[in-house]
Amino acid sequence: MAVTGEDKKEKQAEELAEKEMEKDLDAAPKDVHQGGARTSSKPPAQMASTDADKVGKELLKEMEKVVEAEEKKKDKKISKEFDAKAKTDEGRGEWKRESREDRFAREAQEKLDNWVPRTQLGKDVRAGKVKSIEEVFDAGQKILEPEIVDLLVKGLHTDTLFIGQAKGKFGGGKRRAFRQTQKKTKEGNVLTFGVMAVVGDGHGHVGIGYGRAAETLPAKEKAVRKAKLNIVKIPRGCASYDCSCDEDHSIPIAVEGKCSSVIVKLMPAPQGTGLVIGNEMKKILRAVGIKDVYGKCSGKVKTTFNTAKACMAALNKLGEIQY
Repeated sequence: MAVTGEDKKEKQAEELAEKEMEKDLDAAPKDVHQGGARTSSKPPAQMASTDADKVGKELLKEMEKVVEAEEKKKDKKISKEFDAKAKTDEGRGEWKRESREDRFAREAQEKLDNWVPRTQLGKDVRAGKVKSIEEVFDAGQKILEPEIVDLLVKGLHTDTLFIGQAKGKFGGGKRRAFRQTQKKTKEGNVLTFGVMAVVGDGHGHVGIGYGRAAETLPAKEKAVRKAKLNIVKIPRGCASYDCSCDEDHSIPIAVEGKCSSVIVKLMPAPQGTGLVIGNEMKKILRAVGIKDVYGKCSGKVKTTFNTAKACMAALNKLGEIQY
């Protein structure tokens, strides 16, 4: 069969195409697609070694993190132990947040420690010659320094009476401890605050005082100071026909006190009765240590200022009893 020129040209073209294909294969990347899947030209042993290296590096990183966390815990523990040891060596305890009552008690104790008495009675109390408030009452001496009461009467509690009223529509304001008054002057209105305080130990000693100042806190301090100076001894007992105990939970006789238009009558009550009287007078009776009593009030009782004075006048009559 004769070979024509066209057949020669086709063979040359096929040879050229095969050569170009070989060149393309040599220049192509090592990864070849076979059957739709991508395979690497690397040998399998080399691929396994690279994977093991990656896994080893990740494990090393995790181990380093674990070691660092353990070292941090050890450092924190050592620092805490060192701080605790330093505090004990220096005599410092663990710090605790001081409450409001504790702070007031600490400040009062500091003032009492720094107190320098001016009267002879105060010097005797400071020196330890007078050891109880009963000695002062028996001698008829007048207390002119409130620190004397702080030293002689233990467990003294302070409370304020709601003698004032906040501003409200149609006189419906809420009761409060500060009584606000105004004075008209050329410069304008001058405000004054009044406070009535009651102090007592719950064992028969009680006193009330009224203080006034341009601000609320100084007025309260004045009232407490005057209440301590006015402290008296109130006898207690049990005189109710329905009770036959020997405890001092009530009053020995029925008494009556008066201030302005307010009249307060206190009567003995059996155990378990409680304080059958107004809320503000309950504060005074609790300061004395009276647990059961009947009360009867008349007059303009809403004026707490006069009601408290009438209640105190009734209690003072108990101190005039002669056995």
